[in-house]
Amino acid sequence: MRLYEKLTSRNIFLLDGIGALASAILLGHVLVSFQSYIGMPTRILIILAILALVFALYSFTVHALKPKKWTSFLRIIAITNLAYCLLTLILTMIYFDSLSCLGISYFIIEIIVILTLVRIEFSVMQSGSTQIT
Repeated sequence: MRLYEKLTSRNIFLLDGIGALASAILLGHVLVSFQSYIGMPTRILIILAILALVFALYSFTVHALKPKKWTSFLRIIAITNLAYCLLTLILTMIYFDSLSCLGISYFIIEIIVILTLVRIEFSVMQSGSTQIT
């Protein structure tokens, strides 16, 4: 059984929200505190943290509201997550010369994790489940 088959339409929003909140904390607190070891400018880390926090609030709100037409909301967050990955990739390329190996590794891993989540989100949408559990 695949992971997405175990996820309900409601739990995928919770999973997304937890992941986005973790990113916001890492970017806005941990990476900012160790900015000299990462190399990404602090203002960029803060912007990425704010975006992640907005995504977390969106996902937690949808999770709490249990909308009947949840697939539209999931499509929005999946596409937004893809856009965030693209933005992160572009910023990593722009600041590549100032990033440390640790910084490059963090952003590559973050992109991989988010793309994996996006794949799961699209799989959940395609599974055809319409029940909110």
